[in-house]
Amino acid sequence: MRKSISEVGLEDFVKAGLTIEEAKEFHRVLKEAVFGAKGSDPREVWRSLVGQRVLKPWHPHALHQLVYYSVYANWDSLTNGPPLYWFPSLDQSKHTNLGRLMEKYGSKLLETSYKDPITSFSHFQNFSVQHPEAYWSIVLKELSVSFHEAPKYILDASNKSKQGGTWFPGSVLNIAECCLLPRTHPRKEDNSVAVLWRDEGCDDSNINHMTLKELRERVMLVANALDAVFSKGDAIAIDMPMTINAVIIYLAIILAGFIVVSIADSFAAKEIATRLRVSKAKGIFTQDFILRRGRKFPLYSRVVEAAPYKAIVLPVIGNDVGIQLREQDLSWKEFLSSANHYPRSNNYIPVYQPVESVINILFSSGTTGEPKAIPWTQSSPIRCAADSWAHIDVQVGDVFCWPTNLGWVMGPILLYSCFLSGATLALYHGSPLGHGFGKFVQDAGVTILGTVPSIVKAWKNTECIKGLDWTRIKSCWIHRGSIKC
Repeated sequence: MRKSISEVGLEDFVKAGLTIEEAKEFHRVLKEAVFGAKGSDPREVWRSLVGQRVLKPWHPHALHQLVYYSVYANWDSLTNGPPLYWFPSLDQSKHTNLGRLMEKYGSKLLETSYKDPITSFSHFQNFSVQHPEAYWSIVLKELSVSFHEAPKYILDASNKSKQGGTWFPGSVLNIAECCLLPRTHPRKEDNSVAVLWRDEGCDDSNINHMTLKELRERVMLVANALDAVFSKGDAIAIDMPMTINAVIIYLAIILAGFIVVSIADSFAAKEIATRLRVSKAKGIFTQDFILRRGRKFPLYSRVVEAAPYKAIVLPVIGNDVGIQLREQDLSWKEFLSSANHYPRSNNYIPVYQPVESVINILFSSGTTGEPKAIPWTQSSPIRCAADSWAHIDVQVGDVFCWPTNLGWVMGPILLYSCFLSGATLALYHGSPLGHGFGKFVQDAGVTILGTVPSIVKAWKNTECIKGLDWTRIKSCWIHRGSIKC
């Protein structure tokens, strides 16, 4: 049985990590805030504690937990739902993406029924469902989506055989180009930082960064090399950790009119082979090894065992691969040199395709049988970025970090959420389980952090992030299968 907020005392605060003097002062401030809260509704008590900043970001996590669960000690979750943690102020709500949009268009779209982003949120949500043409026209302007040929309309619901209708019919674009060009987003600049990263083991080194212009030139170089090695329309797999080079390869494949086949780097040879066969891939990008906590784990050898397809192999360390390659395979250095015969190897004309063209083949987990191919068209990134823009509130100036892999759906979602919203992508080349990752989050100034329960459990058990400054994080998203908290 948990203590109520009126029952917790000095001893509890000391156990939660405060000194006796800190506990006395905290107890005094806490009592004043609780006494001043309106009524006995625990939501109002908690709102008062958060609003008056009784709990500080630097207070021990155990203290935050103690106060939170004590406030909601008698809360009936079955009847009332989970106890609420955060109550945005009206001013905060107006500075979110949806809040800005509602303040700008609310009176025009909802007329006299519009009051403010909090009061009118449900009305606006209903409007967005009932009037997709109006809502999505606004969202497309907010995102970096520039059509080579504009859609006839937003949604064609006349085709009853297609569930949900046809989105953006008649449109032609290259979604990778939308990610790379500043002209498609008024708040994206060529010199803005597009990607930040750090290698594991380099915890005290400066953060590496790549501007949007540098990223675009690198992607175009790889796109030219792809044209020299593969045939248009080929499906090309990526089986490697989510590094800066993996991101470049992913965008280049789509920019050049090929199809990405996403394979997680944790898969065994048999699982890799199945995905290559189902997707009819013509080649694969991989690494010689995976480096985790100073240890090398084989990756290229798994790819070799999986299939005879051409492999382009990147070195995990340095400029040269640390393993003997098959005759048909290319090192990363050899692959890039194939673009040298182009007069301007860092310039490329994108391949524009209808919005319904497949750009990425992902897969189900395969836990209940053979993995099922999940094709992504060019409308899939638009929807993913729009959801992140609206619900995660990814904004220009944010630094978004989520340790994941291109073989899982969160990998591509993360890329498009950053590049179409004008946020900076933060990548850690290594294990997210230790102090090194936590320090990267601190040093990179991450504002949005995504994770999974197993990683959080490791942080808690080892206390590896203790003493780090994560106060720039404005929101943290924990993925539990299909549930995001």
